[in-house]
Amino acid sequence: MTNRALGVCYYPEHWPEDQWSSDAALMVETGLSWVRIGEFAWSRIEPREGRFDFGWLDRAIETLGDAGLKVILGTPTATPPRWMVDKHPDMLAVDEHGRPRRFGSRRHYCFSHPGYRDECYRIVTLLGERYGSNPHVRAWQTDNEYGCHDTTLSYSSAARDAFRDWCAQRYQSVAALNRAWGNVFWSMDYDSIDDIDLPNLTVTEPNPAHVMAFRRFSSDQVVRFNRVQTEVLRRHTDAPLIHNYMGRILDFDHFDVGADLDIASWDSYPIGFLSDRIEATPEHKARFLRQGDPDMQAFHHDLYRAVGRSGKTGQPKEGGWWVMEQQPGPVNWAPYNPAPLPGMVRLWTWEAFAHGAGAVCYFRWRQAPFAQEQQHAGLLRPDSAPAPALGEAATVARELADMPQAETATARVALLFDYPSAWAWEIQPQGADFDYFRLSFAAYRALRRAGLSVDILRADGELSGYDLILAPGIATLPQVFLDRLGDFPGTALIGPRSNAKTPDLSIPLPLPPALPGLDATVAQVESLPPGISVPLSAGGAFAHWFEHLEGAAMITETTTAGQPAIMSNGKQHYLAGWPDDAAFDRLIANACTAERIATRNLPDGLRCRDTSTHRFWFNYAPDPVEIDGMTLSPAGVAWVPL
Repeated sequence: MTNRALGVCYYPEHWPEDQWSSDAALMVETGLSWVRIGEFAWSRIEPREGRFDFGWLDRAIETLGDAGLKVILGTPTATPPRWMVDKHPDMLAVDEHGRPRRFGSRRHYCFSHPGYRDECYRIVTLLGERYGSNPHVRAWQTDNEYGCHDTTLSYSSAARDAFRDWCAQRYQSVAALNRAWGNVFWSMDYDSIDDIDLPNLTVTEPNPAHVMAFRRFSSDQVVRFNRVQTEVLRRHTDAPLIHNYMGRILDFDHFDVGADLDIASWDSYPIGFLSDRIEATPEHKARFLRQGDPDMQAFHHDLYRAVGRSGKTGQPKEGGWWVMEQQPGPVNWAPYNPAPLPGMVRLWTWEAFAHGAGAVCYFRWRQAPFAQEQQHAGLLRPDSAPAPALGEAATVARELADMPQAETATARVALLFDYPSAWAWEIQPQGADFDYFRLSFAAYRALRRAGLSVDILRADGELSGYDLILAPGIATLPQVFLDRLGDFPGTALIGPRSNAKTPDLSIPLPLPPALPGLDATVAQVESLPPGISVPLSAGGAFAHWFEHLEGAAMITETTTAGQPAIMSNGKQHYLAGWPDDAAFDRLIANACTAERIATRNLPDGLRCRDTSTHRFWFNYAPDPVEIDGMTLSPAGVAWVPL
């Protein structure tokens, strides 16, 4: 894989300057070629307003570059310094309870604050002018982990003013807004858009249309904030522009942000996410305690591969994706932080490359002995002795040198994913455990259990070239999807809860799902508490959610009580509920049989991914696994030619 590379995140401002050159030399000796710096360094670049110290950053870039490393320079806007807050005290984000965030951590700004946006324009301009043509600076990262720590939504006065302007542009008149939101209900009509406040601190549930508009606005503010930086950098550099997204952060539309970037990256923390961000049984979490969930990393790899190719028009653009931060050992932020099983850092790295990553960068080079992340492992210990992951990174570097070129192949199966649907079902879940990511991830898991490679598409993505598509829970199916669906020759599994809302979060007429050629109507919905399910006549059950369907379309599956479970128009199938694992496995096996797609019932924890030339096998299980005459040890990786 000659176009794949390893890197590391480094903070020269944390270490004595006479240590930089030896660090750089060891990075190169390990086989690393990229190094990310600078994303948290504003206070060292501009310690007082208008007083700059670029000298140390000049020397750091020169030291790293002279050693043969390519620098990713981060814009430092995720950590505005103390003097900035003193200058703009109202730049702090405000939480839903009306409490302003405080200085003393990171991501403490409001995306809507015009003064802070101007300050970001200023510092990024200075960095672009100084380093845009520097031969050692080979890529740029904007900010850091937009949305992390619940920082997308702000209820500040700046956000309120910007939201009013956004509403005026979107609806054009207060009368149109009142109609779209259904404000006749509970006497919520407005006389002026200037009367609209933010949807927090209401006595009971605010108008869901109001909340949905605020969520769309808040996502657009992230896009606008990022675009300020990309437009500056485009004037000063031809190097690729990147942002590092975080796993299961859904508060803004990553496809929209990605349209202004060249490369999408994400920060992969498999063990932290298993403990902190995945619904699973205690048995599942215990089994994969030191490995991470077998599908969580792969899901995000495929998602950000799609984000990296996301154009503003919905048409794909040339782009790529990276892992900007790869967990190398115990982290500091999850409820519990076990160490990885030996070999897992190598497995996680190879899995990213098998899904098409251009680079995998480990976080971080040396464990910090101070501040908030001092318990977060690095490739080196705080005393500079090697940590376990250093040897695994060196192993991957040697293996990469011997691995032939292997490009990511287009899968035959695609899963549609849509950020506004996550907001819709968070606003109106109708069931306490109805979660859009959880539903999409359940479908993805089932595809992976069947041994399938999966592409993830945005909801308006191109369907041609795929034989099987899944579209679970997309609140408002785009018209372009509905148009393409009519011409799609493969099998489509759509639902549950698809096309169930207008963009303003009302029930549409005709009633959902309103799919072309499918005479089926959702007459009633019910959410199901834990432990309650609707058994299916062919096996498995619906959990969490069940819809009562009526209409003249063919009933291709029923519940054991005889109610429609799936209604179909040819190979277009609408699911009336959320399948459990057994039902998902059966439905996907049947769909793949119809499309002559080979499947396998993989052992628990074994996963695969096909490139254009090789099939990669990954053993997440804590026990050895036999497959195709091979024995994969725990954390084992193997690749065979196709």
